[in-house]
Amino acid sequence: MEQQKQQQAAKVYLVGAGPGDPDLLTIKAVKAIGCADVILIDDLVNPEVLQYAPATARIVNVGKRGGCQQTPQEFIERLMLSEAQAGHCVVRLKGGDPFIFGRGGEERDHLQAAGIAVEVINGISSGLAAPASIGVPLTHRDWSQGAIFITGHGKNAESNPDWATLAKLNLTLVIYMGIARCAEIQSALLAGGKSGETPVAVIQSATGMAQAQLITTLSALPQALAESGIGSPAIIVIGDVVHCASQATPAAIPVFTQTLRETVLAQLTA
Repeated sequence: MEQQKQQQAAKVYLVGAGPGDPDLLTIKAVKAIGCADVILIDDLVNPEVLQYAPATARIVNVGKRGGCQQTPQEFIERLMLSEAQAGHCVVRLKGGDPFIFGRGGEERDHLQAAGIAVEVINGISSGLAAPASIGVPLTHRDWSQGAIFITGHGKNAESNPDWATLAKLNLTLVIYMGIARCAEIQSALLAGGKSGETPVAVIQSATGMAQAQLITTLSALPQALAESGIGSPAIIVIGDVVHCASQATPAAIPVFTQTLRETVLAQLTA
C-alpha cells in the first residue's frame, strides 16, 4: 500500500462519489480514496464513503450548496494545486459525477495548466440514479428516444436553457438545480407548447435514507412541489417516461418521507 501511495503521489483525482448511497461508489473510487493524503469533500457527498480513507488522510470540507455559505471555487482550485505541488495524493470528492454539473472540467483545466497530473473517476450521477430509484427509465421505446441533462439555471442570463426549444422536443428532460426556479421553468415550457398533462417526477436526496419523491403533472408542478415540502437537492424529470413510476409508486403516496420510511420498517419488523 505504501508503495502504491508513492506511485500515486503528486496527483489529483477528481472522484465522483455517486448520488448518496455509499454502496454505489465505484471500486476505482474506493481505491483512490484509500490512497489519499488529502480529501476535499463536497457538501452533498455521503460522509460514510470516508470509511475507505486512510486514518492519516486530512479531510477538508469544501461544501457548496445554493442558498448556503459556500467555499469559493478559486480557493478550492488553489488548495488542490498547493497540496499536489507539495507531493500529496489529492482526492477531490464530488457528489454524483465530477463531469456532470460538477465543475470538474474547470478544475482539470486549472490543474493541468500548472503541470499537475489529473485523473477523472466517474460516479453515478443523480440524474441517472434519481429516476431509476422510483422505476423511471430515461429512455423507453414507446415514450422517449433520448434524454437531455439540463441545469435549472445557467452561469448568467445569457446561458440559461432555451426552455421554448426544449418544450418542442419529445425527449426526457432531466433538470438539475431547478427547484428554486420551478415556476419559471414550468411557465416557459408551457409557453413553448409542452402539454400541461406531461407527467413530472421530483426526487430529493436520491438513494439516501432521506429520499422523498413527488409524482405530478407539469401544470400542477409548482403547487404540488410547494405542498410536498420537497426541496434541494432534487432532480426534476419531465416526460412520458414518468408514467413508469405511476405503475410502481402508489399514487396515494406521492412523497416517501423519512417518517413514512420508519413507519413502514416498523410494520415489517413487528
